[in-house]
Amino acid sequence: MIPKKSNFQADKINEYIVNWLTAYAKKAGVKGFVVGISGGIDSAVTSTLCAQTGLTTLCVEMPIHQAPSHVSRAWEHINQLKERFPNVSGVTVDLTETFETFKKAVPTSENETKLNLSLANTRARLRMTTLYYLGGINGLLVAGTGNKVEDFGVGFYTKYGDGGVDLSPIADLVKSEVYALAAFLNVPESIQKAAPTDGLFGDSRTDEDQIGASYNELEWAMNAAENHKTSADFVGREKEVFDIYKRLNNANKHKMNPIPVCEIPVEWKG
Repeated sequence: MIPKKSNFQADKINEYIVNWLTAYAKKAGVKGFVVGISGGIDSAVTSTLCAQTGLTTLCVEMPIHQAPSHVSRAWEHINQLKERFPNVSGVTVDLTETFETFKKAVPTSENETKLNLSLANTRARLRMTTLYYLGGINGLLVAGTGNKVEDFGVGFYTKYGDGGVDLSPIADLVKSEVYALAAFLNVPESIQKAAPTDGLFGDSRTDEDQIGASYNELEWAMNAAENHKTSADFVGREKEVFDIYKRLNNANKHKMNPIPVCEIPVEWKG
């Protein structure tokens, strides 16, 4: 559904984001960035952009019962970055035991669907806590890895998990643009070819399995919605995809909008 973009200027976009990251870090008075590395395309692109600033870039792989293929892709990328950029370092923080301890400490639930989703989100929140710990002791900002479709389209991320970041370098790029930038940045082929997955459920399900639509389809639906189209404008698979997009967009507004504040009438405060 998404046409190829022949005018995508990866070189200019790359330089623009790197300059933006550099300026933000210097203004904030920090040494650089910490990035969670999943073995996926978004974290690979984000960490490569951070590395190009010349500032300290700490890449963190945080397995929690992780598939070996995810771990191997993550370290293939980290090792490649370390070879290319002297300011890059990598570390593994295995959170599997921490996750299991958490599970033993909290009540369980008979609702298996809600239980599994809550535990999946817990994985993301443990990783966020880890990144902020490492950022705190090293004077680094947590760089987010969310793209535009995830962050502002369907809200496909964990609130206060992978959504808990200091800045978002690629959140104005849709997934196809992230892939185009990844090719320009020479991200490992294994990552460019891997099916996108959040890896939060400890199985082989992909993002498309969870959402019910591919990122290309979601980009099309996001563009259609921005152009004021409605479900009535489409039939067949296009209608199905558009309805999926609108359902998730509406359901996840609480992630994308500011937290509501109960504002008390001034006169009641004296």
